[in-house]
Amino acid sequence: MIMDVCRPRDFLDRTMDRYVRLFPCLSDPARRSSSGLKVALVMLHLVYVGLLFAFDRHLIEEAETRPWYTASYLLLVVATLIQYFLTSCSSPGYVLDAMRASNEKDIAFRKASKQPASSKNVDVVVTIDRNQVGKNVQGDLTSWTKIVIAVFSLFCRNFTCSYCHVEQPPRTKHCHDCDRCVLQFDHHCVWLGTCIGQGNHCRFWWYIFEETTLCLWTGILFISYLKADIVRAWWNAAIVIMLLITLSIALIFLLLLLLFHSYLVLTNQTTYELVRRRRIFYLRGIPERVFPFSKGVCHNLYDFCCHRSVYQLEPLPSVQALEERSRPYTCSDLLRCRCC
Repeated sequence: MIMDVCRPRDFLDRTMDRYVRLFPCLSDPARRSSSGLKVALVMLHLVYVGLLFAFDRHLIEEAETRPWYTASYLLLVVATLIQYFLTSCSSPGYVLDAMRASNEKDIAFRKASKQPASSKNVDVVVTIDRNQVGKNVQGDLTSWTKIVIAVFSLFCRNFTCSYCHVEQPPRTKHCHDCDRCVLQFDHHCVWLGTCIGQGNHCRFWWYIFEETTLCLWTGILFISYLKADIVRAWWNAAIVIMLLITLSIALIFLLLLLLFHSYLVLTNQTTYELVRRRRIFYLRGIPERVFPFSKGVCHNLYDFCCHRSVYQLEPLPSVQALEERSRPYTCSDLLRCRCC
């Protein structure tokens, strides 16, 4: 009799858990639904664009006289959504994947040169368990360890992640949401459902740029609708004003985020390094106005947009390079384009 009473309760609890997981929850990582957030973001775009075309009949009439204008706006909407899904599905660059790529490159080099394994070419065998990602690492890790030590250059000891138990290169951090170590970790984006790192930071910047442009264009269309001398119902204007207020708040946030990440790109920094600068061991003692990984504005932009490859490890700068970068600018430096 007790079992009959408990079964409906268990069934209801399981049913409620399934429905709760469908809705996004930003505060609790366990209840956070990546698919729910994606659906919510797509619905927001469809609601704003759909109401705009539903209320503004003049915009539909302009589609006949100026089809390129309406087509450009709709193309931007589609491009923004495509860029969002491309960024959310892209890999930020995990350390375990870099180890596996290093292993495959080492094996391919030995097969091409037909050389036996030596101390310089040591095989790296990594077995990954789905339940314990990165915690079951077998084989000789000398090859990856040598790579990590080479990029550290100023330190003689290794830095191992206490969660993944893998060697961490510089600019790497373990993400507790993804439960993996990410190369050049920037932050974990809740709306994208993934980390922003070396592999997808460029796509993330372009997504923010397209989203900011779309919000600005949509706001201009809403203002044009309110300023148009047409007969409309009061509730239409009230809904448009409410949408315009929320859109303005989102535009301010996106614009600040775009400017912030543009500053990070120009100085070759990450959000984690900027916020936790005093806690990161290789940034301690370096003045705040000195950017240790910056190669100049032009080189930073080139590496970020055109020459960025996944699993690219940046070595720590030498003392001479830090002293050169901490030196104040002079007129001759400007003529020699030292900042570039």
